[in-house]
Amino acid sequence: MREQTVDVAVIGAGTAGLNARRAAEKAGAHAVAIDAGPLGTTCARVGCMPSKLLIAAAEAAHAVREARQFGVHAGEPRVVASEVMGRVRRERDRFVGFLLDEAQGLAERGLLIHGRARFEGPNVLAVGDDLRVTARRAVVVAVGSAPRHPPILARLESPRVIDSDKVFELDAFPERVLVIGAGAIGVELGQALARLGARVTLACADNKVAGIRDPSVLAAAKSALAREMTLHTRTKLEAAENRPDGVWVRFSGDDGEVFEGTWPLILAATGRAPRLAALELERAGVKLDDKGKPRDFDSATLQCGELPLFIAGDAAGHRPLLHEAIDDGQIAGRNAAAAPEVRPGERRVPLSIVFTDPQIAAVGRRFDSLDLSTCAIGQVDFADQGRARVMAKNHGVLRVYGSRATGALLGAELAAPAGEHLAHLLAWAIQSGLTVEQVLRLPFYHPVVEEGLRTALLDLRSQMSVGTGP
Repeated sequence: MREQTVDVAVIGAGTAGLNARRAAEKAGAHAVAIDAGPLGTTCARVGCMPSKLLIAAAEAAHAVREARQFGVHAGEPRVVASEVMGRVRRERDRFVGFLLDEAQGLAERGLLIHGRARFEGPNVLAVGDDLRVTARRAVVVAVGSAPRHPPILARLESPRVIDSDKVFELDAFPERVLVIGAGAIGVELGQALARLGARVTLACADNKVAGIRDPSVLAAAKSALAREMTLHTRTKLEAAENRPDGVWVRFSGDDGEVFEGTWPLILAATGRAPRLAALELERAGVKLDDKGKPRDFDSATLQCGELPLFIAGDAAGHRPLLHEAIDDGQIAGRNAAAAPEVRPGERRVPLSIVFTDPQIAAVGRRFDSLDLSTCAIGQVDFADQGRARVMAKNHGVLRVYGSRATGALLGAELAAPAGEHLAHLLAWAIQSGLTVEQVLRLPFYHPVVEEGLRTALLDLRSQMSVGTGP
């Protein structure tokens, strides 16, 4: 067995792993990444980039259909699935190619080792069958995540049941699709497939559509999505079986409703799970819970107990978003290089965006964390907002939260046109520590969607001044 000693070993060369290796090196450590492939990051290969490419195609088809309300009659669009998916894959591979070039450069410098790593001790890794890597200071685990299938569907082993990693390999869009799961992945891909011509049914068990916690925003989002998909948001998958014409499934609702059907394609969008099982973390001294996750994990330092071991990115399951994975990697890399001296990392204001239409976003404090005796809520309904009506995008609600005592802007949830831009403005304002009054002093052009934010902030200010509830 060959031996190699480094200061920091990073398992995984995705977004978190590459940033961890870079941060450790910047801190003066000799750091290597270890990855069995395929390289190219979850985001670029099967996540944010190909999904946005598919959504862009769906938006183009939707725009053609909706043009008639402006007096522009183009007829029903002809969607050629092979051409749509061809562009998705070409552009995806282009994004992945940039990352593969970076990986090749690291490999040529001896900073990326190709192979599957597993622990032999707290700071000792076996890579494949012929290499042992010892990390003098620490190991960073950044192995990413994998789609999680409902056990009932997993047992079928049917090619008609796919996940979000496989959806981008489709060459045809079936007439009907069942999407199970209403998180960001489920609603984004479900609406995209609907706009590309499929009749989509979306089912979930907990009514948590796109992670929305504010009941007013949830109602607005469900109303908008229900215009294009059939929604069942309080149902439990009870049974499934393979049939000649597809997969038959039965659901039961908490209201006693039962619905069943046979679908030629089922998209399982029930979340992702960290890829920790194959690492043999127990050999490193990590105690796992009944879900296979470390029991003693500090989300501020990303360290497992007092061990020289850190977990970053989707593998940590803390904030599974690309910009958070970057931050995770930098925190874990710096701490691994400095181990055993570690410190909590600085975090940005929480920001998440779902690229449906209307777009769904959450910024800062969430509705369920508010003390409504000390906080106020302002709202705007985009049904009559000027620019939204001009664009015929007048659907959705924005709710902003503020502190009665300090006047500080605390957070927001929204389902709104141009939601990605509204969310960024809110995130920047909150992270800058601005009060509601200070934000209202900033310029708002006319006519723009951002005037809707101004309306919500004016409402919030009035609620704060009169001391009323939500």
